[in-house]
Amino acid sequence: MKALMFGWEFPPHILGGLGTAIYGLTKGMILQPDMNITFVIPKPWGDEDQSFLKIIGANTVPVVWKNVDWNFVNEQMAGRLDPDTYFKYRNGIKYDFTRIGTNSLGCVEFSGRYPDNLLEEISNYEAVASVLAHSLDFDIIHSHDWLTYPAGIFAKTISGKPLVIHVHATDYDRSRGQVNPDVYRIEKEGMDRADHIITVSDLTRNTVIEKYHQNPDKVTTVHNAVEPLSFVDELHKSEREDKIITFLGRITMQKGPEYFVEVAAKVLQNTDGVQFVMAGSGDMMNKMVRLVAQKGISDKFHFTGFLKGRQVYEMLAESDVYMMPSVSEPFGISPLEAMQCGTPSIISKQSGCAEILSHALKTDYWDIDAMADYIHAIVKYPALYKTLRVEGIKEINNIRWEYAGQKVRNIYDKVLLNY
Repeated sequence: MKALMFGWEFPPHILGGLGTAIYGLTKGMILQPDMNITFVIPKPWGDEDQSFLKIIGANTVPVVWKNVDWNFVNEQMAGRLDPDTYFKYRNGIKYDFTRIGTNSLGCVEFSGRYPDNLLEEISNYEAVASVLAHSLDFDIIHSHDWLTYPAGIFAKTISGKPLVIHVHATDYDRSRGQVNPDVYRIEKEGMDRADHIITVSDLTRNTVIEKYHQNPDKVTTVHNAVEPLSFVDELHKSEREDKIITFLGRITMQKGPEYFVEVAAKVLQNTDGVQFVMAGSGDMMNKMVRLVAQKGISDKFHFTGFLKGRQVYEMLAESDVYMMPSVSEPFGISPLEAMQCGTPSIISKQSGCAEILSHALKTDYWDIDAMADYIHAIVKYPALYKTLRVEGIKEINNIRWEYAGQKVRNIYDKVLLNY
C-alpha cells in the first residue's frame, strides 16, 4: 500500500499538535509490513526522522520548466535532492505555472511556516502536488488539515486515485465560531471532494457533519494517541516546596488562556505554596501578560515562551498539575503527554481527548470555580494526586498510535474496495 501524504509540518520543526500527531500516526501506520508512505511538506529543514517514511520537500520540486544542466542542479540543491530526481519531477510539469515566483531551478521558496501570504503558499503547494501526481506511483492520497486539501484534490484529479482527508481541526475551533470565509471554502471543498473524511474526535466529526453538511457514512473518527517516551525514566521533579500548575500550548483564543489566568487568580486567593506557568507563544501572549498584572499575581505567574522537543516533557514532568481549558479542542495531545509524565491533568469537556480519558478531571472551560476546586484538591490531598498519577500512566500506556494506524489502514482498504 503506497500512500502519498500531504502535510504542512513535521517534527522537530512544529508549531503545535498537528506535526506531533502526523509523526505518531505515520510511525504507527508503518508497523504494517506493506505500508509505504511518501510525505510532502513545504520546507524540510534536514533533521527530520526519515527512518520510516520518505519526505519530499515541496521547495525542491520544480513547477516551472528551467533549462538547467545536471551540474547546476547538483550545485544548487546542495544535497537536498539528487539531480536525477529533479529531472524526473521536471518531466512531470504539465501545466503553465509561470505566474508563480520561482528560483533558478523553477522551485518555490516556501517559508515552512504560516506566513501572512498563507493562501498564496497553499496555492503554490497545490502546483507542486500536480507535478508529484504526474511523477510518483501511489495507491491513495491522504491530506492532513485544510492547508493541504487543495493539493490533495489536484492530485486526485490528475491521478484518478482516491482522496482521504484528515481533519485535525476546523475553523470553527480556531475562531470560536467567527469563521474565515476563505478558510471555510477550502475546508468545505476538501470535504466535498474527498472519498472519506477522518476526524480526530467525535466532537470534530459532529462539526464536520453539521457545519459542513457531510454524509455521516463518509466520516470516521480516529482518535489521536501518544508516542512512547524513551527517556521517561530520566524525567524528575526538582526538590521544592511550591506546587506548579502548568498551561502548555499555543496562547490563542481557541486554547482559552484567559480562563487559566482567571483560575490562577482564584486559587491564589485561598491556596498558599502554588505557582502558575504558561508555556508557549501566540497572538494572545501580550494580552495575558497584562491580565496577569491586572490580577496582581505576577510574582506567582511565569511565562516560559515557546518550548519544543524534550523541553516540553521536562516542563510537564516538573509540573504537579497540567490544565487545558480549551474552548474548542478537536483533540488535544498535551494532556496525554502530561499524564505520560505522571502529571495529573484537568481538561475541558469541550475537547476530543475527553472522549477517551477516564483518569483526567473534566470541567466546562468556563467553570472557573470547578477548575480551581480541582487544583486545590490535587495539591492538598496526596492520595488523589497519587491515584491520578498512577492510573493516568496506566491508561496512557494503552493509547497507542499503532492502533490508530490500523484504523486508518482499514479506511484505506474500504475506500479502495469501493472506489
